[in-house]
Amino acid sequence: MTALKLRILFDGAMMGPGKAALLAGIRDTGSIAAAGRQMDMSYKRAWSLVEEMNAAFAEPLVARVRGGQGGGGAQLTEAGAEVLALYHEALRRAETAAAAPIAALEARLRQRQG
Repeated sequence: MTALKLRILFDGAMMGPGKAALLAGIRDTGSIAAAGRQMDMSYKRAWSLVEEMNAAFAEPLVARVRGGQGGGGAQLTEAGAEVLALYHEALRRAETAAAAPIAALEARLRQRQG
């Protein structure tokens, strides 16, 4: 399978497929720990990436939700949802722009024996 992966390097910060997947996992599960588990990532690593993203952007992307009857959790902030959507839009546009040269490169690959 051919896939384009997009890593955006800012001055002092980075946004790529792993961080985007972590944000999506937090959005879908309501938990940093659960999102990390889905990615085979330790809670410590997931929390470290969340702290890194929260520090890099003008507004936090993830907010912790204090425990209650069901325990605590996390959720994307409005800024987090927007950053995730913008990343996916940039990826979609890059895939569209690169489709022809990627297809030409793929056509030049050595054929695999099945």
